[in-house]
Amino acid sequence: MAAHRSGPLKQQNKAHKGGRHRGRGSAQRDGKGEKIGVPFFDPLISCTRSLTDLLLGQLSRVDQRHRASQLRKQKKEAVLAEKRQLGSKDGPPHQILVVPLHDRISLPEAFRLLQDKDTGTVHFSEWGSTHSFMLLCPRLKHRWFFTSARPGELHTVLDMAKVADTILFLLDPLEGWDSTGDYCLSCLFAQGLPTYTLAVQGVSGLPPRKQIDARKKLSKTVEKRFPDDKLLLLDTQKEAEMLLRQLANQKQRHLAFRDRRAYLFAHTADFAPSEENNLVGTLKISGYVRGQTLNVNSLLHIIGQGDFQMKQIDAPMDPFPLNPRVIKSQKDPGMAMEICVTDAVADMEEDLKVLMKADPDKQESLQTEVIPDPMEGEQTWPTEEELSEANDFLKKSSKVVKKVPKGTSSYQAEWILDEDGESDGEDEYDDMEHEDFIEEESQDEGSGKEEEEEYETMTMGESVRDDLYDDNVDDEAEEKMLEKYKQERLQEMFPDEVDTPRDVAARIRFQKYRGLKSFRTSPWDPKENLPQDYARIFQFQNFTNTRKRLFKEIEEKEVEGAEVGWYVTLHVSEVPSSVYEYFKRGAPLIAFSLLPHEQKMSVLNMVVSRYSGNTEPVKAKEELIFHCGFRRFRASPLFSQHTAADKHKFQRFLTADVALVVTIYGPITFPPASVLLFKQNSNGMHSLIATGYLLSVDPDRMVIKRVVLSGHPFKIFTKMAVVRYMFFNRGSLTDLLFFFLGTHGHMKCSFDGKLKSQDTVLMNLYKRVFPKWTYDPYVPEPVPWMKSEISLSVPEVDMK
Repeated sequence: MAAHRSGPLKQQNKAHKGGRHRGRGSAQRDGKGEKIGVPFFDPLISCTRSLTDLLLGQLSRVDQRHRASQLRKQKKEAVLAEKRQLGSKDGPPHQILVVPLHDRISLPEAFRLLQDKDTGTVHFSEWGSTHSFMLLCPRLKHRWFFTSARPGELHTVLDMAKVADTILFLLDPLEGWDSTGDYCLSCLFAQGLPTYTLAVQGVSGLPPRKQIDARKKLSKTVEKRFPDDKLLLLDTQKEAEMLLRQLANQKQRHLAFRDRRAYLFAHTADFAPSEENNLVGTLKISGYVRGQTLNVNSLLHIIGQGDFQMKQIDAPMDPFPLNPRVIKSQKDPGMAMEICVTDAVADMEEDLKVLMKADPDKQESLQTEVIPDPMEGEQTWPTEEELSEANDFLKKSSKVVKKVPKGTSSYQAEWILDEDGESDGEDEYDDMEHEDFIEEESQDEGSGKEEEEEYETMTMGESVRDDLYDDNVDDEAEEKMLEKYKQERLQEMFPDEVDTPRDVAARIRFQKYRGLKSFRTSPWDPKENLPQDYARIFQFQNFTNTRKRLFKEIEEKEVEGAEVGWYVTLHVSEVPSSVYEYFKRGAPLIAFSLLPHEQKMSVLNMVVSRYSGNTEPVKAKEELIFHCGFRRFRASPLFSQHTAADKHKFQRFLTADVALVVTIYGPITFPPASVLLFKQNSNGMHSLIATGYLLSVDPDRMVIKRVVLSGHPFKIFTKMAVVRYMFFNRGSLTDLLFFFLGTHGHMKCSFDGKLKSQDTVLMNLYKRVFPKWTYDPYVPEPVPWMKSEISLSVPEVDMK
């Protein structure tokens, strides 16, 4: 009897992979007796173990629990050390920004309660129109620096919130905040809130029966914006003292963009004009260093003014010491006197020390753009002279032999591209490299007028948001705004559809466009046909790795310079005199140190979402005001879809309920950084239109604009049809002559499916678009006489 043998189709099961997984116990048993000669000691572990066990992370349960306990203890000590340093004699004063969120709130009354002499010593500082004061409290071992800003001064509030340690919001007992205060809160939340405290003013002024009801109603209102936050009262001196204790012991929240940079809030400033030009000089800024150690060789960015270099850093005596120096009399040692602030200021010149001077070899350069060398063969758009020279050369050159389809006329042969992608005609298809697009274009393009492109190049009027419809309404601006609403509506109904122009040949109008077999998978080289502005920008080989390396150096490398908490005077060179005049008028002067490369220009991409309180149409390439991290500037952005593909579709308007990517030319900024977009209205005020965050610094991100040409089937033959109304000129595209039927603009097309009479024939064309170079770092606050009108342009928000 023959033995059974399995056939070729017998199921083969996988063998069990035994022995690959090893438990902790078996590994410890196998590792016995393999101790190295010199033990390895970890301060977080209270025992000596073998190097092999530690490298493999094989700790016993007791060691693991002990290590976790030590890590928790270290983190707790770090938090306590940070809390103790802020406002102490060795750290910077605790900076409090007071923001009243309602018109009925009395800011002088709140300051009067906080300036009690029994609590501590008060030193007033009056610069410009903004009132501030320093409060020194030796009993609490704390010192505060109080500043204030009204919600109507939106840019001032946002700039001071960038450097404030704590924001004190003053609420109304009946309504909490008005429309202006709610608008201010929306901007602050989008930018990122530091530590904040809520205080209610005026509860004691209500009748006793209404006080409880008012507090309950206010708690429900506040809960929507500030969940799980307690409300403190600020009506009596005792309540003010409790508020100060709360401010001193509160846990601090961090903002990522300022924790990795040194920054300074100017307490005093002085300007020394240069000998050659009175409009430019040296600006001396005095204040406390915060964030990180400040090096004199790094660049300094003054918010709203630009980037500058420092010449030296002085270390004068602290004008607001928590414990003043005591001088004993030589005649009577028992008698002592404290040095007051006026004496400290008088002796400041004697105690002035030069901390650091800039080293020209190590100092960061102010170069923001690349100077292109024409001999390096930069790939840029050709100039008119280059085009004319090329045309003259083609006219003088001999005839070229080409391979053309059978039956092609001499006129058609002029438009067929060579193998190198160039043609002999005067009008070139610079962007057309694929043969598939040549065939599509030959069937579809004609002459006519296209509205979308005209509106792209026109200078649009500023939008109008005036609630007072009186005789002073600008009728012309109203007409332009109405036209923009119509364009936005048409874009929603018919995305990217345009009309073929009639006064310009379609082969000229759409010569920069190309056809793609698939928008997602068709290749597109990000380095081809770059504009002239791309020769001026900087680009990282790997932006992510550079960012990680810089952040790691900040954490590990020790920087030489002014330490956190020191009172210093910065000598900033080549500063316009307008910066000092801006400070004298009451505007805050805030300076941030820049990380390496952050002064250089590149292409920034930001993810933003439309602010629900603003419904005005915002078109691409309109000038907007940006708050990006610690910067404030103007730029004209592009809008595109936020996808994970290598090509991103261009959006003509800032749409609602969808996150879009904003692309601009701007200075390099390392994320994370919050982004706020404002639009300047015709009355001079700025309205918030979008909020988001910085995505990347990547010039290779391709924004592709699509246009859709539409036609209607005239005669249908199952899968073939005669299409009309797509082109109107016989000479619009040369290859159209192959399908010419005797009437201008008619062409014969074949499809992969059956066509119906009610169908519309569409053809998609694509080209890459680039932003405009309109970067401007100078963005002042709106003029003071317009600040009273802020409530007119603020959108009403439903509090229910």
